[in-house]
Amino acid sequence: MIPIIMRRKTSPILLLVILCLLVTLSCNNKSNTSNDTSAFILPEAPANFFGKPGEYLDWQSASLLNIARSILSKYPPQVEEPQERQMAMVLLDAVFHDEGAPQRSSVQNFHHQQILSVLKEIENTKVSEGVKIWKLYDMGVIMRTKTVTIAFDITRGHSSGSDSFALPDEMINRIATQCDALFISHFHGDHADEMVAETFLEMGKPVITPPDIWKEKEIYNSLTHLERKAHEIQKLRLNNKELDLEVVVYPGHQGADIPNNVVLVVTPEQYTVCHTGDQSLEEDFSWIDEVPEHHKVDVLIPNCWTTNPLRTAQGFNPKIIIPAHENELGHSIDHREAYALNYSRWDVPFHKIIMTWGESFHQI
Repeated sequence: MIPIIMRRKTSPILLLVILCLLVTLSCNNKSNTSNDTSAFILPEAPANFFGKPGEYLDWQSASLLNIARSILSKYPPQVEEPQERQMAMVLLDAVFHDEGAPQRSSVQNFHHQQILSVLKEIENTKVSEGVKIWKLYDMGVIMRTKTVTIAFDITRGHSSGSDSFALPDEMINRIATQCDALFISHFHGDHADEMVAETFLEMGKPVITPPDIWKEKEIYNSLTHLERKAHEIQKLRLNNKELDLEVVVYPGHQGADIPNNVVLVVTPEQYTVCHTGDQSLEEDFSWIDEVPEHHKVDVLIPNCWTTNPLRTAQGFNPKIIIPAHENELGHSIDHREAYALNYSRWDVPFHKIIMTWGESFHQI
């Protein structure tokens, strides 16, 4: 019997997605053993939720996240996505587009558990070829090759408006321990976290930012400010590895007035990853259009809401695109970009990978 988990008025499309997922899982689970950890489990609930709408929404959120997690574990990030994975991403959108999402314990637990899975994987992963990408909250990304591990825009998640949603300091310490450097694109709180930056610096690892971040604070003189110059390779010393990383810091902007570093990192193995932060100024296409004339890009990590996805993709000409910035919970609902929108906005003639928090992809 398929459990019905929706008891309030629900979008017909969302209900159809949920029922399709439940049918699929129900059929799959008939052949699963009792040790199959990917099988979903609905949280315990009373016979009804009469007079308890808040408790119902908490239960619904936990139920949908359990279903989504079970599907995502069965179908990891891939270029040719099965329909089940796309349905699971839509379920995540439904949960994260609840106004109260960051205050719900189920969402907080999902965030912590997903990042913990990233940590465990990073701590136990050696990359012998290619580049492996882990996606964290918002535009937080970690990349690893055989010789280096680089972090971009890592935050605890206080921008969500919920201290309980944010990661504990102990997790940040473990993340910093695994990385060789941290790049911060711009000063907004969903991209720049002073505590995270301090943790990297205390471990002797460089933190590279635009020149306007934390200018009036003691941390400022410890930050690294590379020149913002299109196409020009600069050397960044990784003291813990005693080697130099090649970096291009493109002079990007969010809007007209906010400096936003668009960072292109070339690893010693000559794999190239470009993280755009919140790049959005139309005039900057003057250098975006020219990137392929100077550098190859193996992995492009753009903000999902970029003003011109097709031109952005053609400008960087990457082997693969991994959009980011979806479902930042501190944003209003109309600006809390849905994973589902990636399938239409990024309908460009390039390979792309749609990922949520705590997932990874290995580009060979």
